[in-house]
Amino acid sequence: MTEFRDAIHRIVRSIPKGEVLSYKEVAKRAGSPNAARAVGSILKQNFDPKIPCHRVIRSDGKTGGYNRGTEKKIALLKAEGAWH
Repeated sequence: MTEFRDAIHRIVRSIPKGEVLSYKEVAKRAGSPNAARAVGSILKQNFDPKIPCHRVIRSDGKTGGYNRGTEKKIALLKAEGAWH
């Protein structure tokens, strides 16, 4: 699981400011296309500000969860120009 977690963190760190990826896309890029829920679980445990997990959203365009609160996630995405 550590290799998968490290891959998730690496992928999420590479998401540019102002852009987002879905949990499903992050899982796919990590080599496990059916592991979107695992991606969410991994990101829920992240408190490292260098890993911008607020840039990962649901495939249906909704925000999804965020361990600092959904309102904070939306505020961060809006500040970066990635949310309407």
